[in-house]
Amino acid sequence: MFTGLIEDVGTVTDLTRRGNYIVMTVATKIDTGEFQLGESVACDGGCLTVVKKFDKKFMVEASQETIATTILGDYRTGSRINLERALKVGDRLGGHFVSGHVDDKGTVESLKSVGESLELAVKYTPAFDSLVVEKGSVAINGISLTINRAHSGWFSVNLIPFTASETNVGQLKAGQAVNLEFDLIGKYITKFKGIHFSSGLTVDKLKESGW
Repeated sequence: MFTGLIEDVGTVTDLTRRGNYIVMTVATKIDTGEFQLGESVACDGGCLTVVKKFDKKFMVEASQETIATTILGDYRTGSRINLERALKVGDRLGGHFVSGHVDDKGTVESLKSVGESLELAVKYTPAFDSLVVEKGSVAINGISLTINRAHSGWFSVNLIPFTASETNVGQLKAGQAVNLEFDLIGKYITKFKGIHFSSGLTVDKLKESGW
Protein backbone atom coordinates (compact mmCIF):
# COMPACT_ATOMS: atom_id res chain seq x y z
CA MET A 1 0.00 0.00 0.00
CA PHE A 2 1.23 3.47 -0.95
CA THR A 3 0.12 7.08 -0.54
CA GLY A 4 0.94 8.63 -3.93
CA LEU A 5 3.59 10.95 -2.43
CA ILE A 6 6.75 10.50 -4.51
CA GLU A 7 10.04 10.07 -2.63
CA ASP A 8 12.43 10.28 -5.56
CA VAL A 9 12.63 10.30 -9.35
CA GLY A 10 14.94 7.40 -10.14
CA THR A 11 16.77 6.57 -13.36
CA VAL A 12 16.61 3.25 -15.19
CA THR A 13 20.21 2.07 -15.60
CA ASP A 14 19.61 -1.39 -17.06
CA LEU A 15 16.77 -3.32 -18.71
CA THR A 16 17.09 -7.01 -19.49
CA ARG A 17 14.42 -9.25 -20.98
CA ARG A 18 14.48 -12.81 -19.68
CA GLY A 19 11.94 -14.98 -21.44
CA ASN A 20 8.61 -13.22 -21.07
CA TYR A 21 9.54 -10.92 -18.17
CA ILE A 22 11.81 -7.91 -17.64
CA VAL A 23 14.51 -7.29 -15.05
CA MET A 24 15.07 -3.60 -14.34
CA THR A 25 17.77 -1.82 -12.33
CA VAL A 26 17.03 1.66 -11.00
CA ALA A 27 19.38 4.26 -9.51
CA THR A 28 17.91 6.33 -6.66
CA LYS A 29 18.74 8.80 -3.90
CA ILE A 30 16.68 6.71 -1.48
CA ASP A 31 18.85 4.83 1.01
CA THR A 32 18.87 1.36 -0.52
CA GLY A 33 20.61 0.03 2.58
CA GLU A 34 17.20 0.16 4.25
CA PHE A 35 15.58 -1.95 1.53
CA GLN A 36 14.54 -5.50 2.32
CA LEU A 37 14.63 -8.12 -0.42
CA GLY A 38 11.05 -8.92 -1.35
CA GLU A 39 9.66 -5.53 -0.36
CA SER A 40 7.47 -3.51 -2.71
CA VAL A 41 8.42 -0.28 -4.43
CA ALA A 42 6.00 1.72 -6.57
CA CYS A 43 7.69 2.53 -9.90
CA ASP A 44 5.54 5.10 -11.71
CA GLY A 45 2.72 3.70 -9.60
CA GLY A 46 3.29 0.05 -10.49
CA CYS A 47 4.01 -2.16 -7.47
CA LEU A 48 7.23 -4.10 -8.13
CA THR A 49 9.29 -6.43 -5.92
CA VAL A 50 12.90 -5.72 -4.96
CA VAL A 51 14.97 -8.80 -5.86
CA LYS A 52 18.48 -7.33 -5.40
CA LYS A 53 19.94 -4.17 -3.90
CA PHE A 54 23.21 -2.34 -4.44
CA ASP A 55 24.71 0.96 -3.33
CA LYS A 56 22.21 3.58 -4.54
CA LYS A 57 20.55 1.07 -6.89
CA PHE A 58 17.98 -1.70 -6.70
CA MET A 59 16.67 -4.38 -9.04
CA VAL A 60 13.07 -5.41 -9.68
CA GLU A 61 11.37 -7.97 -11.89
CA ALA A 62 8.20 -7.37 -13.93
CA SER A 63 5.91 -10.13 -15.14
CA GLN A 64 4.34 -10.30 -18.59
CA GLU A 65 1.02 -9.02 -17.21
CA THR A 66 2.72 -5.99 -15.66
CA ILE A 67 4.42 -5.26 -18.98
CA ALA A 68 1.10 -5.55 -20.83
CA THR A 69 -0.94 -3.37 -18.48
CA THR A 70 1.53 -0.61 -17.54
CA ILE A 71 3.97 1.72 -19.28
CA LEU A 72 6.96 -0.36 -18.17
CA GLY A 73 7.35 -1.72 -21.69
CA ASP A 74 8.03 1.86 -22.86
CA TYR A 75 11.02 2.33 -20.54
CA ARG A 76 14.52 2.66 -21.92
CA THR A 77 17.91 3.09 -20.26
CA GLY A 78 17.86 6.61 -18.87
CA SER A 79 14.08 6.74 -18.34
CA ARG A 80 13.12 8.77 -15.26
CA ILE A 81 10.52 7.10 -13.05
CA ASN A 82 8.66 8.11 -9.89
CA LEU A 83 9.52 6.03 -6.82
CA GLU A 84 7.74 5.45 -3.52
CA ARG A 85 8.42 2.85 -0.84
CA ALA A 86 5.47 1.10 0.78
CA LEU A 87 3.54 2.85 3.54
CA LYS A 88 4.52 1.99 7.12
CA VAL A 89 1.87 1.65 9.81
CA GLY A 90 1.77 4.94 11.71
CA ASP A 91 2.96 7.09 8.79
CA ARG A 92 0.98 10.18 7.82
CA LEU A 93 -1.32 9.50 4.88
CA GLY A 94 -0.73 12.69 2.93
CA GLY A 95 -2.19 11.47 -0.37
CA HIS A 96 -4.75 8.68 -0.70
CA PHE A 97 -4.70 4.88 -0.56
CA VAL A 98 -2.79 3.66 -3.63
CA SER A 99 -2.40 -0.10 -4.11
CA GLY A 100 0.24 -0.01 -6.83
CA HIS A 101 -2.00 -2.07 -9.13
CA VAL A 102 -2.39 -0.12 -12.36
CA ASP A 103 -5.91 -0.11 -13.82
CA ASP A 104 -5.37 1.48 -17.21
CA LYS A 105 -2.78 3.05 -19.48
CA GLY A 106 -3.94 6.58 -20.15
CA THR A 107 -2.73 8.97 -22.85
CA VAL A 108 -1.66 12.56 -22.28
CA GLU A 109 -3.87 14.88 -24.31
CA SER A 110 -2.15 18.08 -23.23
CA LEU A 111 0.09 19.67 -20.60
CA LYS A 112 -0.21 23.44 -20.49
CA SER A 113 0.65 26.29 -18.17
CA VAL A 114 -2.13 27.90 -16.14
CA GLY A 115 -0.49 30.74 -14.26
CA GLU A 116 2.39 29.18 -12.31
CA SER A 117 0.83 25.72 -12.29
CA LEU A 118 0.28 23.15 -15.03
CA GLU A 119 -2.95 21.60 -16.25
CA LEU A 120 -2.62 17.97 -17.34
CA ALA A 121 -5.40 16.45 -19.44
CA VAL A 122 -5.51 12.66 -19.81
CA LYS A 123 -7.61 10.33 -21.95
CA TYR A 124 -8.47 6.88 -20.60
CA THR A 125 -10.63 3.86 -21.39
CA PRO A 126 -14.29 5.01 -20.98
CA ALA A 127 -15.16 1.69 -19.31
CA PHE A 128 -13.66 3.25 -16.15
CA ASP A 129 -15.99 6.29 -16.18
CA SER A 130 -17.72 5.18 -12.98
CA LEU A 131 -14.41 5.52 -11.09
CA VAL A 132 -13.64 9.06 -12.25
CA VAL A 133 -15.23 11.74 -10.05
CA GLU A 134 -14.61 15.47 -10.08
CA LYS A 135 -12.71 16.42 -6.90
CA GLY A 136 -11.97 12.73 -6.38
CA SER A 137 -8.53 11.11 -6.34
CA VAL A 138 -6.49 9.43 -9.06
CA ALA A 139 -2.88 8.22 -9.21
CA ILE A 140 -0.99 9.22 -12.38
CA ASN A 141 2.41 7.52 -12.63
CA GLY A 142 2.00 6.85 -8.92
CA ILE A 143 1.29 10.48 -7.94
CA SER A 144 -1.79 11.22 -5.83
CA LEU A 145 -3.72 13.95 -7.65
CA THR A 146 -7.19 15.53 -7.53
CA ILE A 147 -9.46 15.41 -10.57
CA ASN A 148 -10.68 18.90 -11.46
CA ARG A 149 -12.84 18.30 -14.51
CA ALA A 150 -14.05 15.11 -16.14
CA HIS A 151 -16.22 13.71 -18.87
CA SER A 152 -16.40 10.30 -20.50
CA GLY A 153 -12.90 9.00 -21.22
CA TRP A 154 -11.22 12.27 -20.18
CA PHE A 155 -10.16 14.16 -17.06
CA SER A 156 -7.82 16.98 -16.08
CA VAL A 157 -5.72 17.69 -12.98
CA ASN A 158 -3.66 20.66 -11.85
CA LEU A 159 0.02 20.30 -10.93
CA ILE A 160 1.57 22.77 -8.52
CA PRO A 161 5.17 23.80 -9.30
CA PHE A 162 6.54 21.50 -6.58
CA THR A 163 4.85 18.42 -8.10
CA ALA A 164 6.01 19.35 -11.59
CA SER A 165 9.64 19.75 -10.48
CA GLU A 166 9.88 16.83 -8.03
CA THR A 167 8.26 14.13 -10.21
CA ASN A 168 8.42 13.12 -13.87
CA VAL A 169 5.04 14.60 -14.88
CA GLY A 170 6.47 18.01 -15.72
CA GLN A 171 8.21 16.48 -18.75
CA LEU A 172 5.19 14.64 -20.16
CA LYS A 173 4.34 15.17 -23.81
CA ALA A 174 1.06 14.91 -25.72
CA GLY A 175 0.51 11.33 -26.83
CA GLN A 176 2.69 9.84 -24.07
CA ALA A 177 1.30 6.92 -22.08
CA VAL A 178 0.86 7.12 -18.30
CA ASN A 179 -0.08 4.63 -15.60
CA LEU A 180 -3.50 5.23 -14.04
CA GLU A 181 -4.82 3.81 -10.80
CA PHE A 182 -8.33 4.85 -9.87
CA ASP A 183 -9.51 5.32 -6.29
CA LEU A 184 -9.50 2.07 -4.33
CA ILE A 185 -12.60 2.90 -2.31
CA GLY A 186 -14.44 3.82 -5.51
CA LYS A 187 -13.64 0.40 -6.94
CA TYR A 188 -15.29 -1.39 -4.03
CA ILE A 189 -18.36 0.86 -4.17
CA THR A 190 -18.61 0.22 -7.91
CA LYS A 191 -18.32 -3.53 -7.33
CA PHE A 192 -20.98 -3.40 -4.61
CA LYS A 193 -23.33 -1.57 -6.99
CA GLY A 194 -22.80 -4.23 -9.62
CA ILE A 195 -21.10 -2.01 -12.18
CA HIS A 196 -18.59 -3.91 -14.29
CA PHE A 197 -15.55 -2.58 -16.08
CA SER A 198 -12.66 -4.08 -18.00
CA SER A 199 -9.00 -3.80 -17.04
CA GLY A 200 -8.11 -3.21 -20.69
CA LEU A 201 -5.98 -6.37 -20.74
CA THR A 202 -6.51 -8.16 -24.06
CA VAL A 203 -5.24 -11.32 -25.70
CA ASP A 204 -3.24 -9.20 -28.17
CA LYS A 205 -1.54 -7.30 -25.31
CA LEU A 206 -0.60 -10.57 -23.62
CA LYS A 207 0.80 -11.98 -26.87
CA GLU A 208 2.89 -8.83 -27.35
CA SER A 209 4.36 -9.38 -23.87
CA GLY A 210 5.40 -12.97 -24.47
CA TRP A 211 2.45 -15.05 -23.27
